[in-house]
Amino acid sequence: MIYPKFLKENDLIEVPAPSAGANDEADINRMKNAKLKLENLGYKVKVSNNLFHNSIGRSNSAENRAEEVNKMFESASNLILCAAGGDFLVEILPYIDFDKLVKNPKWIEGFSDPTGLLFPITTKYDIATIYGSNFKSFGMEDYHKSLIDNLEILKGKLIEQESYDMYENERVQRITGLEGFNLTDKVEWKTFDNKNVNVTGRIIVGCLDIISELAGTKYDGMKDFNYKYKQDGIVIGLDNCELSKEEFIRTIWKLNELEYFKYAKCVIIGRNGLDKTYYAEYEDMKKCLEDSVLSKLNIPIIYDADISHKGPSLNIINGAIAHIECENGKGKINFELR
Repeated sequence: MIYPKFLKENDLIEVPAPSAGANDEADINRMKNAKLKLENLGYKVKVSNNLFHNSIGRSNSAENRAEEVNKMFESASNLILCAAGGDFLVEILPYIDFDKLVKNPKWIEGFSDPTGLLFPITTKYDIATIYGSNFKSFGMEDYHKSLIDNLEILKGKLIEQESYDMYENERVQRITGLEGFNLTDKVEWKTFDNKNVNVTGRIIVGCLDIISELAGTKYDGMKDFNYKYKQDGIVIGLDNCELSKEEFIRTIWKLNELEYFKYAKCVIIGRNGLDKTYYAEYEDMKKCLEDSVLSKLNIPIIYDADISHKGPSLNIINGAIAHIECENGKGKINFELR
C-alpha cells in the first residue's frame, strides 16, 4: 500500500469540483469560509474554476471536470480535497488518467459521491485515500471534533478516534452557510449479535450508493484488493446515503455474489441516510440485517456507526490496517500504516 506524504504547514491543498458545485448563497458562503479557515491554519488553498457553478448537479461537463482532476494529479499539491458530494461523479471516470496519480501519489479525500474516485484509487492502484470530509464541511464556523481529527490525521498524527456523543438525525436549513451539525440524537453503535467487537484488518470504506454502481465494472478493484490483502483480512465500511432498506438488501446480495466479503473480518454500516422502507418490519435495521446475506457471513457486523451521511463521521484511511473496537454502544478506531 502506498501512503502519500502527510501535510505540513504551507503545503498546497487543491480543491476540484468533480461532482456538484455551489450556486446558492449559503453554499457559496460556506465554500469561501472553508478556504479562509484552511488558509488561516497555515495552508495554501487553490480552488476549482468550477467551484461556484452548478447545473443539474454538475459543476461542468464530465470532460472538463476530469481534466481538472488530471491536472491536479500532476501538480505540486499534497492534498486533493473534493469540494462536495452529489450524484454524477461517475461520469468523469472514463476521462480520468489514474496513471498520473500513480507517478505522483498524494492524498485524495472526499465523502459520499467522491467514493467514485477514492474506491478505484485504493482498490486498483494501491494508493491510500481518506474517506473523511469534503472541502465544504470545513466551511462551518466552529469546527466539530471530527474536522479537528481529520486535520490531525492529514498531518500524520494517527490518533485514536472514538465514536461521538451525538449525531445529526435531521438537517436544518442553512441560513448563513456557516452552521455546524444539528446534533439531536445520541450515538449508539450496535452489533448484529449484541456481542463486543475487537477486530483488526485492512479497511476500505465508501458510500454504498456509489460502490453499488462501480461494482463489477472496470473501476472495481475489489477482487484484486481482496486477494492481495487476504492475509490481513478485510474490514468493509458501507455508508448508505439514499438506498431504501429493500435496495440495501439487494445491493449487499450483489456485492456478496461479486465476492466482496470473501476475506472480510468485519463489516461496519453507518446510520442510513434516508432510512426508507416499504415494509414496516424493516424499520428495525436489525431485522433488515437478519434478512440480508450479511447474517450468513459469521463475522462481526457493526451498524449505526459514525460512518454516515447523518454526521459527524469518523475519518477513514482507506487501505490502512484498522484496529476497531465496539463495546457498550461506543466505538474506537485507529490505524497502522503498513
